Amino acid sequence: MAKYKIIYDRDACIGALGCLGVTEELWELADDGKVNLKGAVFNEETQKWELIIDENDFDIARASEDACPVQAIKVEKVED
Repeated sequence: MAKYKIIYDRDACIGALGCLGVTEELWELADDGKVNLKGAVFNEETQKWELIIDENDFDIARASEDACPVQAIKVEKVED
């Protein structure tokens, strides 16, 4: 089964909430008006939040990426 990584640049987020409108399975509203990626781990090197998902969640992850007006969300395939 293919694996994918959601990469979320929280600093770039403007709080448009398009991703949250797509799915609340991956995103939750934070107190500052931005969103948090549920279950994500902060990557100190890239300064971005990351979450590994399987292909079952790919479509909603890609829709979240497409809904972000500032491209703060990226979805990449994880190579084995």
